[in-house]
Amino acid sequence: MTWTEPATWYANLASFYAAAAALITDPAGSVLLVKPTYRDHWAFPGGYVDEGEYPHDACVREVREELGMTLMVGNLLVIDWAPSAGHRPRAIISFTFDCGSIANLDSVTLLEQELEDVAFFSGEEAERRLPDNVAARVPAAIRARDLSAPLYLAGGATVFVPAGRVQGHKTGPTPQTS
Repeated sequence: MTWTEPATWYANLASFYAAAAALITDPAGSVLLVKPTYRDHWAFPGGYVDEGEYPHDACVREVREELGMTLMVGNLLVIDWAPSAGHRPRAIISFTFDCGSIANLDSVTLLEQELEDVAFFSGEEAERRLPDNVAARVPAAIRARDLSAPLYLAGGATVFVPAGRVQGHKTGPTPQTS
């Protein structure tokens, strides 16, 4: 085996993008989504992680920029690995964090050059308003919040459920493709 200089080794590794999103609900459990001005669909509040930035810090920054509010970022709920697609040449890892609940939209100040609307939707309606490759994050995030354990998705499909957390299973992880 030949020694490879670290700079060469790292330069040849696969690279990917990372994004951070916030699950924010109202007291009834409806999901907050934003409507970007530059897309046809709605989205979770959030965005890309900057170089040198931790995903949870990106979540705080994006929520502050988009909604004009600072929320405490709680537990990681969902990690979704999405392969490269369309104009995006690299895979993306999306981190969805629990950012709690707010009573109403009174404290929201939209970043108007980027967002045209914000609203709460039932889980099912939120799924319908999101693109197909993101919609599965809604029930996964709600389930992860209930389980107090993160869920791993691959391209929107659940591939791992924490050990002992699946009804009827007490041992070991259970692969799922729901």
